[in-house]
Amino acid sequence: MSIRKLPVALAAATLTVAPLAAQAAPVERAAAPTAQESELGGSVLWIIIAIGVIIGAILLLDDKDDPVSS
Repeated sequence: MSIRKLPVALAAATLTVAPLAAQAAPVERAAAPTAQESELGGSVLWIIIAIGVIIGAILLLDDKDDPVSS
C-alpha cells in the first residue's frame, strides 16, 4: 500500500468502525423529574403577539410623505 492511500484507508476504517462502537455503548438515559410547571407558560406567545402588534402599529402610523425622486 502506498503512502498516498494510507489516509484514505484510515478514513474508511474509521467510518466503518464508528457506528459499531456507538451501537455497542450502553445507553441509560432517564428523564429528570420535574417538580413544577415551566414558569414561561404561555408568555412566549404573548411576547410574539406584542412584537407583531408593535410592528403593525409602526407600519400603520408611518407617514408616507417620502418624496418620489424622478
